[in-house]
Amino acid sequence: MMQHHNYSLIELEEMIPWEREIYVGLLMNFIKEEQERIEKEKARNRR
Repeated sequence: MMQHHNYSLIELEEMIPWEREIYVGLLMNFIKEEQERIEKEKARNRR
């Protein structure tokens, strides 16, 4: 999250646990969607 959202380590450590869980969940969803998009693009380029 430090690299993707430009949060500092201090900001991450000071987050409320449920707040951190939400941001981690959103980041995980984004990464999963990006991986799926990349795989679809690779499959399309193989044709």
